[in-house]
Amino acid sequence: MGDVRADIREFLSSRRARITPEQAGLPAYGGNRRVQGLRREEVAMLTGVSVDYYVRLERGNLAGASESVLDALATTLKLDDAERSYLFDLARAAGPGRRPVTKPAASVRAPVQQVLDAMSDAPAWVRNGRHDILAANRMGRALYSPVFDSPSRPVNTTRFTYLDPAARDFWRDYDQVAKDGAAMLRLEAGRNPHDPDLIRLVGELSTQSELFRERWASRDVMFHRSGVKRLHHPVVGDLDLNYESMELPSEPGLVMNVYTAPAGSPTADALRMLASWAATLTPDEHPAATPAP
Repeated sequence: MGDVRADIREFLSSRRARITPEQAGLPAYGGNRRVQGLRREEVAMLTGVSVDYYVRLERGNLAGASESVLDALATTLKLDDAERSYLFDLARAAGPGRRPVTKPAASVRAPVQQVLDAMSDAPAWVRNGRHDILAANRMGRALYSPVFDSPSRPVNTTRFTYLDPAARDFWRDYDQVAKDGAAMLRLEAGRNPHDPDLIRLVGELSTQSELFRERWASRDVMFHRSGVKRLHHPVVGDLDLNYESMELPSEPGLVMNVYTAPAGSPTADALRMLASWAATLTPDEHPAATPAP
């Protein structure tokens, strides 16, 4: 991380390797291919650029590449929305007019905390691009009590996932959560490749977790906008929560996560139990919970 040319080279070569000629609509003439996926000349032809030009791109020289070329390349490599965004971020980072580092905020304004507190029935919290939890309402702190109980600071969901043994009990879909966390950090690294705090976090996780090293090396990226989060809470048991992640226009780089459950569902009943437990806690209290049966 921090070496934008290397990031470009490895991202493009990894995406090229996963596309077969058949997927790209090219005829397969048989025989053994010496490369996995598409050849560079095939990518160049499909993208509408010369082979020499594509080779320069894949060597990390995206500076000066036009939007139309990047769009065509994204189409050739069948990039999804997150991958396309990452490609454009890498191109901007490689350009001579590189954007200054957008340092993610370390706190939220009082009105944002007031919005969180107004959602008394739904767990909610705000994070930055490094996955530091900057603020939460009472239900959010209660829902993520194992994360807050983790001794590492700042409170960080991906550090918890990879470095705290409690994570495997908390996340019922642990492998998917671990994969998603690394992919989201990779996407953030495209936006802010020189953020020193992000570099330190990735270095810490890479040093201490072999699984993170494997996930990071995959070069996968993803958005985290909505879906279902399956947790095992130490007090109220299993939860199947719908979540929505919303960017805060007034706080660039910050995202609010809100968790809900359909009325009448077992998870809705469990959230009411969680609210009763949360009401017994002080705002800064994260005691070890009594395990659910």
